[in-house]
Amino acid sequence: MKIIGFTKHLPITDPSSLEEFTEEIPTPKGHDLLVKIIATSVNPVDVGVRGHGRGTLKQPKVIGWDAYGTVIQIGNQVSLFKPGDQVFYAGSFIRPGSDSDYQLVDERIVGHAPTKLSAAEIGVMPLTSLTAWEALFERLRIDPQADNSDQTILIINGSGGVGSIATQLAHMAGLKVIASASRSETIAWVKKNGADYTVNHRENLVTEVRKLGFHYVDYILNLNDLDGHWNEIAELIKPEGTVCAITENKLGINLQKLTKKAASFNWEWMYTKSYYHTDDMITQHQILDKVADLLDNGDIHSTVTKVLRPINVANLKQAHALVETNHEIGKVAISNE
Repeated sequence: MKIIGFTKHLPITDPSSLEEFTEEIPTPKGHDLLVKIIATSVNPVDVGVRGHGRGTLKQPKVIGWDAYGTVIQIGNQVSLFKPGDQVFYAGSFIRPGSDSDYQLVDERIVGHAPTKLSAAEIGVMPLTSLTAWEALFERLRIDPQADNSDQTILIINGSGGVGSIATQLAHMAGLKVIASASRSETIAWVKKNGADYTVNHRENLVTEVRKLGFHYVDYILNLNDLDGHWNEIAELIKPEGTVCAITENKLGINLQKLTKKAASFNWEWMYTKSYYHTDDMITQHQILDKVADLLDNGDIHSTVTKVLRPINVANLKQAHALVETNHEIGKVAISNE
């Protein structure tokens, strides 16, 4: 089968930054599914893993953490799927990715794909949906079934991949949603996704939020530049409120700034469950099945904003370059359909 990967960590403009290789199609065992890839996408994690590192790898590294495809074979312990099923998933950080013809993935982190969307619309959704869902409903402990109309959430970087779905899910859960965006097109996008208010993260967020009439907010979801926004977050979070972040920070945040407020801080890393094979790993299967229903029912919409066809080296390089600009709205899909 064809795989697309790298053996050196290079700028995307380098001809060898991503290359095509061939290897044998793997055989599923245990809980694994063998999936024929139809669509994928590029996330900031792809750019980070490809671009950061040293030396030459002995074997090509295949990345790609979004997939929509068809189950071809199943392992002897599989109970959730059968050959022929259409599935979508984000995969594992410690296994080969979806930039390939076929991929092995554990059924417990796989969902039944939506049935009313295009391949590209489905292919961009798994990683960001899982991240947003876990951040909101597991880390921030928001109850989506409760009356949350008196609760307010600030989502920093509302127009990116995770922010685009987190805004929709928070709106669906009934919260007042303040999403940050700095350009006319990103402001329009976050409003389309259900933001009640917008603030400019290039300005002082404390001033921006308080101009809206909110002295504190109940929840903050930080999706970009945690170092740069930390002092604003510490000031804006409500006493006994909750903060969640997905971005790694370089300087180290000072949690003591939350002490007097008895506010809590949580990291969200979408890969945790599959990386450590946690007891609740199957919740990612359950979340993706719920997301598929929400998409099919029109309760939320796909965040795809650009589609490249087919899955090949040139289009993956173009997608990486787009993500590296940090100006991409929503998600870019690479699809064979």
